[in-house]
Amino acid sequence: MIELECVGAARAVTGSKHVLRTSRAVVLLDCGMFQGRRREANERNRSLQVPVDEINAVVLSHAHIDHAGLLPLLYKRGYRGPVYATPATRDLCTPMLLDAAMIQEADARHIHKLIERDRLDMEPVEPLYTHEDVTGLLGQLVGLPYRRAHAIAPGIVLKLLDAGHVLGSSIIVLDVEDDGVSTRVAFAVDLGRKGLPILRDPEIPGGVNCLITESTYGDRHHPPIEEVDSALAEVVNRTVRRGGKIMIPAFALERAQEVVYALKRLRATQRVPAVPVYVDSPLTVKLTDVFKMHPECYDKQTYARLVGGDPPFEFEGLHYVADKEESKGIAAQPGPCIIIAASGMCEAGRILHHLREGVEDQRNTILIVGFQAQHTLGRRIVERQPEVKVFGVMRRLIAEVAVLSGFSAHADQKDLLDFAEAVRERGKLHQVVLVHGEPPAQDALMGKLAELGFPTVIAPVPGEKIRL
Repeated sequence: MIELECVGAARAVTGSKHVLRTSRAVVLLDCGMFQGRRREANERNRSLQVPVDEINAVVLSHAHIDHAGLLPLLYKRGYRGPVYATPATRDLCTPMLLDAAMIQEADARHIHKLIERDRLDMEPVEPLYTHEDVTGLLGQLVGLPYRRAHAIAPGIVLKLLDAGHVLGSSIIVLDVEDDGVSTRVAFAVDLGRKGLPILRDPEIPGGVNCLITESTYGDRHHPPIEEVDSALAEVVNRTVRRGGKIMIPAFALERAQEVVYALKRLRATQRVPAVPVYVDSPLTVKLTDVFKMHPECYDKQTYARLVGGDPPFEFEGLHYVADKEESKGIAAQPGPCIIIAASGMCEAGRILHHLREGVEDQRNTILIVGFQAQHTLGRRIVERQPEVKVFGVMRRLIAEVAVLSGFSAHADQKDLLDFAEAVRERGKLHQVVLVHGEPPAQDALMGKLAELGFPTVIAPVPGEKIRL
């Protein structure tokens, strides 16, 4: 028996958790945090829903919180086995998970203060895990270089290939044998795009029998990467002309670095004015340092700039802000500026403070550069709802909202179809399982795959078990 249970990110985008079972072993693929309505997210994340006592090994695809964010809770519940990931992912997990614990503790204190002081109709929350749980988990992370085969459980051999999504991201390839039956499974979530700056293109695994792939953008196409700089320049220029601030909620891992790199290109060609640029995120500062430690993940162009003395994440007028008081001072400064701050879906972090100060100013722009999951503040901003809740208080959404999907590090429909066809050409692909996508995107992608002659394509619901 070789079976896959899709615990999280099934018919949804966040909370990646998938359990691979045989008669001899249980392997958990990702252990991510669900993001959405506060009450629902709290309940789903606390339940964990994985068999902690049965797991032989965990494999982590990359360090984003919706893939790695519940690993410390897994440790808290008693897991003491290995967690395999690339060296870059291992190094990124240290600041990412420590920051997640800090944010949970700070949010809990802040909400308690609001309830006590302002008598707001909110429920108190407790952190999912603590700093000690994170440090315990970090001791179990095992760095496995790309393309090196390693036995991780009875009858299961792991190899990681470059997914081209974020620094250190991987396509998890598992050779599984049980009761005389062998199969090769490729777990490709999240999958990057071809031709993106900074990182290499995704690798194509060979000999795959079952492909488990994301479908986040399975119903749409991204604009050409070449158009991204022009679109960004237009947003910056029109906001600066009216004297406003550009507030960019950005994932601290990869998206923030991509935006900085794009602004560097625009500044170098004088396509945008030299207004101050603030990366207001202690986490982003730390992650950018990790980027500098792993040039083995860069594409040739970025590596050449790095060794040539032209760092991709530095330019005149760029300020990395770690200090809390300096962060508070940004809002008080007159004149236009660009503020890049986490979190990417506006659910936590310093971006909330900037939104609180700037969302009701018509001169300002909220620039969305990443996917916004259902029921997050970021999604409500994208939907341009008349009012949005920031720190428990309803505020009018008067600032301009601009959305640039070209920055996405996720494969779009064409990328996903091309990847599936390339995998089929290199092996006997019998089965495609779609995860990490909302139903409309998955249904559209399923239809396109059927048109291309893929015989078995399914999009499992949460908790569904699939025989591989």
